Amino acid sequence: MAKAGGKSGGGGKKGLKRKASAEEPQEAAAAEDGATESGVQPPKSAAFPPGFSISEIKNKQRRHLMFTRWKQQQRKEKLAIKKKLKKEREALGDKAPPKPVPKTIDNQRVYDETIVDPNDEEVAYDEATDEFASYFNRQTSPKILITTSDRPHGRTVRLCEQLSTVIPNSHVYYRRGLALKKIIPQCISRDFTDLIVINEDRKIPNGLILSHLPSGPTAHFKMSSVRLRKEIKRRGKDPTEHIPEVILNNFTTRLGHSIGRMFASLFPHNPQFIGRQVATFHNQRDYIFFRFHRYIFKSEKKVGIQELGPRFTLKLRSLQKGTFDSKYGEYEWVHKPREMDTSRRKFHL
Repeated sequence: MAKAGGKSGGGGKKGLKRKASAEEPQEAAAAEDGATESGVQPPKSAAFPPGFSISEIKNKQRRHLMFTRWKQQQRKEKLAIKKKLKKEREALGDKAPPKPVPKTIDNQRVYDETIVDPNDEEVAYDEATDEFASYFNRQTSPKILITTSDRPHGRTVRLCEQLSTVIPNSHVYYRRGLALKKIIPQCISRDFTDLIVINEDRKIPNGLILSHLPSGPTAHFKMSSVRLRKEIKRRGKDPTEHIPEVILNNFTTRLGHSIGRMFASLFPHNPQFIGRQVATFHNQRDYIFFRFHRYIFKSEKKVGIQELGPRFTLKLRSLQKGTFDSKYGEYEWVHKPREMDTSRRKFHL
């Protein structure tokens, strides 16, 4: 019995030795993983072969580890190329070639035939005869009516009140159940030049209708990313009553030109530069970003700006001829996502 026990004990020791030898590679791999996670750089032998694919690794933790190593390697190679190019440019001095322009969706934009040429006679004729010609010829001065959808909530009301401090000579009125077709004749009789209607859904402003009076056009926008003054960090003091300057940026096509002229006709011609206030409509990839700032010249080269609010983003849904008419109106342009949004590099404004 003792011999048998001895034999069995010896066999157990051999089994333990076998287990230990089998666990040694796993412990080594675990130690290697722990060394990498603790911040120790992986060995130089961790370079990846050309045909290596991380997605083929079945183990999730190992795959994540190898992916982080691969990202580190890519970052090091990119940094080395940058340093090499910088040294070459410093060595060449003035003879260095110009820096390559990075590829973006904006500068890779699909060519549009309707992009406006400032020297085009047809564009000049259209501008002289369109609905905004009287404003740009300084025959009329803007007078704006701002209203909301039926039964507006507090956030929409506050946005209207803050917009009235941005746009000079604007008046806020509540709908009281009136249809837009009844409001427009009353606006025309009281010499209003534009009508702004802010719609809401679930107590959040989500749409804006801008109608130029008395003969149109009417634009319908989707509104998003609304921030009131209290919600803007490091905002300046409330705006003064000075007439602000207007910046219209990147409205390049015929459609964008019409939208830009609509926004320009909301503000008087003679900005009061003493107020140092600027209203900006910046178009980027068919999204129109509205911002309101105050600026100050710190030196001849440095300018400080301070956002006053409110801010929001608009996206054009339709442009209609004449005043608002949802049933029988004639549309110049309607956004159709399935037909128009086939390419990310195709823009309409």
